[in-house]
Amino acid sequence: MTELAGLEVGEQGFGGMALAEVYGPTDEASALATLHHALDAGIRLIDTADVYGAGSNERLVGRVLRERRDEVVLATKFGFLRDPAPGGPRFRGDPAYVREAVQGSLGRLGVERIELYYYHRVDPRVPIEETVGALAELVAEGVVERIGLSEVTAAELERAHAVHPITAVQSEWSIWSRDVETAVIPTAARLGVGFVAYSPLGRGFLVSPVTQLPEGDLRRNFPRFDAERLAANAPIGETVRAVAEAEGITPAQLALAWLGEQGRALGVDVVPIPSTRRPERIDENLAASGIRLSAAALAALEPLGARVAGDRARHVGDISQGRERTEAAG
Repeated sequence: MTELAGLEVGEQGFGGMALAEVYGPTDEASALATLHHALDAGIRLIDTADVYGAGSNERLVGRVLRERRDEVVLATKFGFLRDPAPGGPRFRGDPAYVREAVQGSLGRLGVERIELYYYHRVDPRVPIEETVGALAELVAEGVVERIGLSEVTAAELERAHAVHPITAVQSEWSIWSRDVETAVIPTAARLGVGFVAYSPLGRGFLVSPVTQLPEGDLRRNFPRFDAERLAANAPIGETVRAVAEAEGITPAQLALAWLGEQGRALGVDVVPIPSTRRPERIDENLAASGIRLSAAALAALEPLGARVAGDRARHVGDISQGRERTEAAG
């Protein structure tokens, strides 16, 4: 059983975002079946956010919680504004909003307490100490059990952890998204903070060829998925799939096993939260547990991250990658 700073969550969690309409239309019955299958398969950590589907994803998870609350370690997030004004702020982290957001999530989820409550994106107008101070009050009141941060820099993590212990940092980490290894992960390891890796399969890019994206697909918003960069990045996906074949496992299992190897090498407890709409994919992903990759596989995968064309976000300043560039530039 993998722990995040003492919170038992299992070796993998389930990322709920794909069950909102971010990669195209979905339906509630299939989404509920997928969530139930995840729990049946032994997953404990269910990860959602108030912004996914403008709150609909939390309500969906809430329907499952009404039947199976004791089986779930619940994680949700706040801070992304669902309907920002044109040209206005897209994130909020002021103490008043922290309280407003948590009450909204509790209502949609139908629960009295959230095990792991993440600050989804950093509001540049509010010192992170103020936001974490407000979250610490929720912990003292028993509304929130533990605090998480998403897409923070190493310096922001240090400052936040000085106010209240942080259980987990959640950021993108995969074979083709490795910027967090420079500073965030070493800092998390030193502080005893766990790491929750979202998009561990590269938003599907590492699993199967991605050549054309349908209308409504969230990946259209990411630079590395535009037509020109997709073509430039194609050899990365091809290498991943070739290495997986040589190892006798699927590309998804390779990507998840690689994260496990990296976590051990860098001294951080890592829990990936792959997202899917297909129950059989959950079983495939969980089968990565215990896989150890050969030295040849690790050597073949090592240089791929440096070859990626395109940042992992359109507004790179919103994520740790962009802000750490700014910090490094002085």
